Parts: sequence; C-alpha cells; structure tokens
Amino acid sequence: MDALDAIDPGWCPAWGIDWQRRFTLTLAHVRAGGTLPVRAGGIIVQGEDLGAWTRPQRAGWEKLTPVQQWLLDSVLGIEPLTPEEAAAQPTRRTQADRWATHLAATRQYHAREGHLHVPRKHIEELAGEDRESGTSVRLGGWLENTRRRASKLTPERRTALDQLGMHR
Repeated sequence: MDALDAIDPGWCPAWGIDWQRRFTLTLAHVRAGGTLPVRAGGIIVQGEDLGAWTRPQRAGWEKLTPVQQWLLDSVLGIEPLTPEEAAAQPTRRTQADRWATHLAATRQYHAREGHLHVPRKHIEELAGEDRESGTSVRLGGWLENTRRRASKLTPERRTALDQLGMHR
C-alpha cells in the first residue's frame, strides 16, 4: 500500500479517471516547486488546465468525498471557497433564464424596428432597468436558430414569438 501511495496517493478506482489525472498532475506540479493554480488558463500541464480544475473543486467541495476533500486540503493545500468567495461566484443561468433574456431582446428590437428581419450577426444591447447599462444578446443568430428549431418549441414559446410576427 505504501508503494502505491508513493506512486499516486490520489488513486482510487471509485473516482473518475479525469479527477485522478488532474489531481496527480497538480500534485506533481506543486511538488516540482510550482505554485498552486488559482485561475483557468494559468497553468497547463500535459494539455490539462490545472486552474480550470482547481476552481470547481473548491466551489463543489460538498460534492466531493471526505477522502477527496482530505487529499485536496492536506496534500495540495486546496480549501473550499469561503462564504465571501462563494457569494462572488457567478451563478449559472438556466435555460429558462436565457430564453427570457433573448425574448426580451427580441421584444425590444421589434418595438424599435417594427419587424424581426434581424441580420445574423446583429447584437442587441438589452437595456437594463436603469436604461443605461444592459446585456449584449446575439439576437440575429438566436432568432435564426430558433426559427430552424421552431417545431421543437413549446406552444407557449411559439405563441410569444408569433405575437411579435416571427415567421418560421
């Protein structure tokens, strides 16, 4: 067992090979005198972005097994995100949120232009609540893709677009 631990202390047949590979590469990097990766794109070893692996380990700490947590903490010095860091993490937008954003941009464009003949590369600057800051929405590509997939839309979504005069 000691010989196996000397080769790879993170090896466990129950864990995914990707997790084990990235742990081992990060461990080798740190043991060779490298710094612990803190951001994506900073340290690439054998084609693996170690920072892109480290950050989700910290963010998803509660999803790791106790042994994985111990290895990250005691062997690599990786700890879970602090409450302040966790609060600053961007939240993943749901598909429904993305749909609502694109529909709002579509309505804004239609109200301004009176039609939905949007060029493929058009980016709509969706006005925020303060009417000064907003979100950039790639409206042309989204509408083209939505038209192509119209048969797969829910009746509610088709109705919302039909009300704006979108042709399929």
